[in-house]
Amino acid sequence: MAERNVARYLAPLALVAFVVAAIVVVTGSTSDDGGRAASDGGDRGSTTATTTRGKKGERPKKFYRVKEGDLLSTISEKTGIATENLIELNPDLDPQALQTGQLVRLRR
Repeated sequence: MAERNVARYLAPLALVAFVVAAIVVVTGSTSDDGGRAASDGGDRGSTTATTTRGKKGERPKKFYRVKEGDLLSTISEKTGIATENLIELNPDLDPQALQTGQLVRLRR
């Protein structure tokens, strides 16, 4: 039997590696917030109740843009600001009628 070229074995392996890499790239870039989780108050893994700062030296956000399905309590959890403080900062805000895209003030 004739000896086969090494490329006959490597080509299918390279194809599989390419497909796996493409899947990783596509699934890694399709987050709910467009890949900006850490910069717009998304889930950072450890949000405390006393701070709205993300990375060290980053200024806290003044506003939060309401996303689909957000409640005032979930905004409070994401930003670390008490619900009562959010109500004080937004006197015209109706917590029962939040609309997607609406801005909620987080600080003065």
